[in-house]
Amino acid sequence: MQPYFFPYLGYFSLIKHVDRFILFDPVQSIRHGWIERNRILKQGEGTLYIRVPLINQSRSTLIRDLQIDNTQPWQAKILSQIEPYKKIAPKYWAVRRLLEQVFDTHHDSIVSLNKAALEATCAYLGMPRSFEILSAMQLRMEEPKAADEWALSVCKALGDATEYWNPPGGKSFFDPEKYRSAGIALRFQDYQFEPYDQRRLPFEPALSILDVMMFNAPEIVNRMLDGYELT
Repeated sequence: MQPYFFPYLGYFSLIKHVDRFILFDPVQSIRHGWIERNRILKQGEGTLYIRVPLINQSRSTLIRDLQIDNTQPWQAKILSQIEPYKKIAPKYWAVRRLLEQVFDTHHDSIVSLNKAALEATCAYLGMPRSFEILSAMQLRMEEPKAADEWALSVCKALGDATEYWNPPGGKSFFDPEKYRSAGIALRFQDYQFEPYDQRRLPFEPALSILDVMMFNAPEIVNRMLDGYELT
């Protein structure tokens, strides 16, 4: 999966339930995607974006080459943006400390930052994981001839993969026969969102994991990650 910035629950559910999770970075980034931003609650109503500014985000830039614009005080801005949670969220201080822990280490690359954020979040949730970055693995891979063959090439290069899991959005994108003929089962994990008390209505689903952790203890969030169907 591409390395997202404090992504939603479904991303972490996938992390929890697979044996190996590799950050996919040798492809072009998508503008207005989730590499450098995510959504949290906005004070009053609606949502807002927290964002890490990038120096060189063009349509041709690969994810692995995306650099953070550290001339901007983006860490302080994000910490300021989460402050409204202090009035309503019982886990505000714990989540703020998690963010400060991630922000205390300097990162030039968005992939490096997101890797650190994912690992810190997993540790906080009681499921410590470490992540490999595809561009740094030096795998001897077959050259993908189509976009849905990247994962297949990685699975073949690893040598011991028997299944590849993907979110359900990939059902219209992946060709199961390619995977079946290689002896790899293609599975789709359909995460079922469980509403939680955001101390206001209407409920805003699919926000950043930061929002979920603001209102729920780590063990509750960890349990939420088990709510999925596999096809």
